[in-house]
Amino acid sequence: MERKIVRGGMVVTPSAVVTADVLIEGERIAGLVADGTEVWARAEVIDARGCYVFPGVVDPHTHIQLDTGIYKTADNWEIGTCTAAFGGVTTVVDFATQFPDMTFREALEARLRECAPALIDYGLHMMVTDLPEDPALARAWLTELRDLGVPSIKLYTTYRPNYYADDATLLYTFRAMPRDMLAMVHCENDAIVTDATARLVAAGKTGWAYHAQGRPPEAEVEAIRRVIHLAGVAGAAVYIVHCSTAESIRQVQQARREREWPPVYGETCPQYFWLDDSVYQGPRPEHFILQPPLRPRDWQVDLLQSWQALSAVATDHCDYTLAQKREFADFTRTPGGLPGLETLFPLTYTAAVHRAEQRREGGEAVEPVPLPALARLLSAEPARLFGLYPQKGAILPGSDADLLIYDPEPEVVLRAEQMHTVAGYTPYEGVTVKGQVRTVLSRGMVLVHEGQLRGEGGRGRFLRGKPFAP
Repeated sequence: MERKIVRGGMVVTPSAVVTADVLIEGERIAGLVADGTEVWARAEVIDARGCYVFPGVVDPHTHIQLDTGIYKTADNWEIGTCTAAFGGVTTVVDFATQFPDMTFREALEARLRECAPALIDYGLHMMVTDLPEDPALARAWLTELRDLGVPSIKLYTTYRPNYYADDATLLYTFRAMPRDMLAMVHCENDAIVTDATARLVAAGKTGWAYHAQGRPPEAEVEAIRRVIHLAGVAGAAVYIVHCSTAESIRQVQQARREREWPPVYGETCPQYFWLDDSVYQGPRPEHFILQPPLRPRDWQVDLLQSWQALSAVATDHCDYTLAQKREFADFTRTPGGLPGLETLFPLTYTAAVHRAEQRREGGEAVEPVPLPALARLLSAEPARLFGLYPQKGAILPGSDADLLIYDPEPEVVLRAEQMHTVAGYTPYEGVTVKGQVRTVLSRGMVLVHEGQLRGEGGRGRFLRGKPFAP
């Protein structure tokens, strides 16, 4: 069995940062020992001195090779997971979509065929669009889905006609879910969004610059309150995706304080703590069309103040090309979504650690996010919530040897030409991040080293998620 030693790095776990050697046998972690301890006479040594060694990042919210029924991203699973690997993401949890007249099993099998070229391991959620009207049969369908290794579903409070679920549908689905499943919910009040968009269209204000006005922050906050309430009535565990405002996160935090069951979880994404709605008045507003949109600064997420209330930082990655973004100069006809897998870790690390230093120098009373908290938000907690821990998201004996070796010293300016997406742009063009991915291991294999890919498509495996357990 092939052996490797990741030597002398600062190993970051959710509980501590320790200088240690990570021992790897085959695809698994064998243990941690004090730096320089002689354990094996023969092993490949990977020098990590001066670097952090994080668990491989687990992104629980991606849209690789997305087909909405209206738009399709231009990537595929080899491109998407290659992009992830260059950013230190070693596991994605993406989505299978239940298209009309499909059972969950059929939707899952169809999606797994698309996932076959993956370079890294992956799990799946199910986008639920049609449950049987018989409550007993609906529960049986969801129970079977959980037993197939998909313990989480996705629901939307907007997007007519293909995804939208009204309150009655939400409540029915929440009641049908076994208690050991988790519902992810995209929260925007559809009536507010429809009204705001219709008024803009009537006024002839359909250019990209008006996008954010068509989906105001109040629509998100109201829908989050309502979804949390309905889930409480039904006794269903919920995970609020892409919280784009500080008030959204406060609603999640308040629910977590007020009740133990059913639990409520929340994620945010780098775009919401790096960017604001001023970009819609800039030269490239089409780069920033996404749902929910970027917010005014006084609504914006502050990661330094919010991290304790969050369960994950994810991307909501969508790899639409510039040609797709620019086909219609009309925000109502432009596909929504940003590429982000490759920049997730550097942006989050920089915002969490180095922005704090800059803000303190400016006189603000802020503290950096502790490095163990980053290991929790980017690896351990998403792996736990979606049934993959401790196989993923951990540096523990027996865990898969998925590791991110990150050099904290370089300063890197993000440029589109550096990226491995098909988008042709990055929404973070010109942003300076602190640190750089040096080496990425996936199940013990060096997949990326110093900017060079060493793996091939098709090596990724489907991860059957265990039932949800709070």
